[in-house]
Amino acid sequence: MQSIAMSRRLMLGAALAAPWIGGRASAQGLTLRAADIHPDGYPTIEGVKYMGRLIEERTGGRIRIQMFHSRQLGDEKDSLEQTRFGVIDITRVNTAPLNNLVPETLVAGLPFLFRDTAHMQKVMDGPIGEDIGKATLPHGLVTLCYYDAGARSFYTRGKPARTPDDLKGMKIRVQQSDMWVAMMRAFGANATPLPYGEVYSALQTGVVDGAENNFPSFLTARHFEVAKHYAQTEHSLTPEIVAMSKRSFDRIAKPDQEIIRQAAKESVPHMRGLWVKMEEDARRQVEAGGALIVEADKPAFARLVRPVYDQFVRDAKLKQLVERIREG
Repeated sequence: MQSIAMSRRLMLGAALAAPWIGGRASAQGLTLRAADIHPDGYPTIEGVKYMGRLIEERTGGRIRIQMFHSRQLGDEKDSLEQTRFGVIDITRVNTAPLNNLVPETLVAGLPFLFRDTAHMQKVMDGPIGEDIGKATLPHGLVTLCYYDAGARSFYTRGKPARTPDDLKGMKIRVQQSDMWVAMMRAFGANATPLPYGEVYSALQTGVVDGAENNFPSFLTARHFEVAKHYAQTEHSLTPEIVAMSKRSFDRIAKPDQEIIRQAAKESVPHMRGLWVKMEEDARRQVEAGGALIVEADKPAFARLVRPVYDQFVRDAKLKQLVERIREG
């Protein structure tokens, strides 16, 4: 695992040494570099590509986006840091890597907060999403829009996690966020924070007993090959953030900033359409590949999340945010 991390750092260092780094202008115009951990063709990748096509068309080719998929520029934590400092221009990340930096973002990942996908979309596309996005500005990020990431559920090497009792004693990979660690503790599992790219080998070798994610990631990361039991707990509907480096954004003329913002907004329904189709296709493919999908006792999991809210939703601002979401 140490050698994997070292290889990633070397790869990232080489990539960042490229002469066209960080939205550098050329005779052909401005190229903005965008990063994502998912493979080419994944809905988030295609969403940003669509945004890039709109930007290129509306600026007459002066600004374009170059997409780096499949963790070419590092895992989410790596790309997030490089985006904050203007080395990468645009990144698509889950809200979790931002939780310790921007407390408002952890609200969007709280277990069982959103009633369903339609509720999550309404909240994140409206004033609440705007307020969460504004909170990233002091940290060098301009939130452009939110993409869907489906419902997250548990998949395990051994028995399925139908109930919290099934999770007791299991080592479950989580995103690198204190809130996600606390969530697993509330469910009775032993949380193991790991970068996304290390999950397959950790499952394969037994470093972890399971993980949690959506159907498309379960498929494209091939986790279904080494963790056959998928229990539909749907404990979180956390969205994805498409953010631009504030340093990069501030170097762009205001009319072009508006073009970028509008293109990002218009890419959301395009991404969501692709997401719905991929969720359906992914479920069929993992079942064909031998995954066993079972229903879970969602109310049993939901009854255990109070300690997570008590620990992380303590100040008045976050409490108000939670209440606004529940009322939305």
